[in-house]
Amino acid sequence: MKNIKKSKIIATLFLASLFASSCDYDNTNIDPDSVLSAPINLQLTSLTVNVGFLAGSDLNRYSSLIMQQYSGQSNGVLNQTQQYESYLISGSDQNNAWASMYAGLLNDAENIIKEATKSNSPHYSGVAKILKAYTYQIAVDTWGDIPFSETQLLTVNTKPKYDSDEVIYTEIIKLLDQGIAEVSATTSNISPGTNSTIYPGVFSSTKNNWIKFANTLKFRMYLHYSEKNPAFAKSGIDGLIASSAPVFGSNADNFKMNFFDVANARNPIDQFETARVGQLVANAKLVNIMNGKVDPRRTFYFTQVAGSYVGSISGAAPGNYSKFHTYLRGSLVTPTTYTGAAPIRMLTFAEYNFIRAEAALRFTSAGIADTFFSDGITASMQDAGVNAADIATYLAANGTLTGTNAQKLEQIINEKFIANYGVVCEPWSDWRRTGYPTITLPSNAVTAYIPRSLFYPQSEIDLNSGNVTQKTGMDVRVFWDTRP
Repeated sequence: MKNIKKSKIIATLFLASLFASSCDYDNTNIDPDSVLSAPINLQLTSLTVNVGFLAGSDLNRYSSLIMQQYSGQSNGVLNQTQQYESYLISGSDQNNAWASMYAGLLNDAENIIKEATKSNSPHYSGVAKILKAYTYQIAVDTWGDIPFSETQLLTVNTKPKYDSDEVIYTEIIKLLDQGIAEVSATTSNISPGTNSTIYPGVFSSTKNNWIKFANTLKFRMYLHYSEKNPAFAKSGIDGLIASSAPVFGSNADNFKMNFFDVANARNPIDQFETARVGQLVANAKLVNIMNGKVDPRRTFYFTQVAGSYVGSISGAAPGNYSKFHTYLRGSLVTPTTYTGAAPIRMLTFAEYNFIRAEAALRFTSAGIADTFFSDGITASMQDAGVNAADIATYLAANGTLTGTNAQKLEQIINEKFIANYGVVCEPWSDWRRTGYPTITLPSNAVTAYIPRSLFYPQSEIDLNSGNVTQKTGMDVRVFWDTRP
């Protein structure tokens, strides 16, 4: 087995140059024709970079504004973040995220799979399949029915059909199983190394991270069936537990993309904040939940306003509100600027524990709900940088589930909501599944409902009209969203 090795400096410089040439905070498109003949080690770098950007850019903002973790602000001039928070989100707004997925990272993944298969390098194809599965999971949860079976064929088929979102979910699980088998292969002509910006390092060690991530992603997906098909959710989760499938065991396993204090290599949340100062602030929904519990993560999550944490709401007048802090933006360089070296977190050990807590509560799956609940809080706080004494104090007051099962579920999801601050889509998925945390329609909302999915991109309506028509509204639901 051959590992592709680069020095940290070379990897960092290559990452920065790749960001500068192919990415910005609004558009991560990569011309598919430009990567067809690139070595798969470079294509994997492109793929992992773009996964990180996807999770920290447009879809991150849409879902976090809908879920009242972020709030849009301005200095008197209406901007897109305020429009998105009032649910004025059009199909044209989706063009960049869609193109990033289909013209960029999914093409990279398919090219890697094909070339790795030809060269007998299953470690590469396995990683690509796992990342492909993650991308489709995010896409299904955002739009519902999407192209799947006829995609990545380039000029052979430029107008792919739309597949059932429920069918795609079953295919995603198969992809994850294939990926696990391939990264576990005993031989591979070449293997990823530091060229992967997610889980970089010697593959004999990092392959375990990919396996854990794939299995943990399956836990997330099975839980999405909790209301649609509880028996199937229980069966899938119980099967993973019974098989002793490797899963996240600490924050070191988190599926995240690290960024650097280098021009054009800072994380996309910080890039947006730097380019559009003041357009995003903390939302009062999240801030008030945390204020009510004197949550020590506030120190890392938000800036202070005269010694307090103050969130905004949709339609609020311009004012002085808490802004994103070191957890999402990296260490402070000056009182108002950051390194941008904070990671984009996509699936964490904290989330895994909350999944297990909910499964134990709902399905009496292996384990004790209270234990996983407190472990999820602990993992989130440790990841944020909270000290042990403050964690112990918080757990003493908030770390035990109480009341009816419905009340316990609300406690689990509310804590998961705090822990998944900055995680693309999943807090939105939790609300669609469970109704928690309770959020209310903004007073300035342009719809009579909170969105359950996003409109299809206008580019698809224009170029692929034979296979798709625009949704009647953003109240169209993803297949697993059956809650009244």
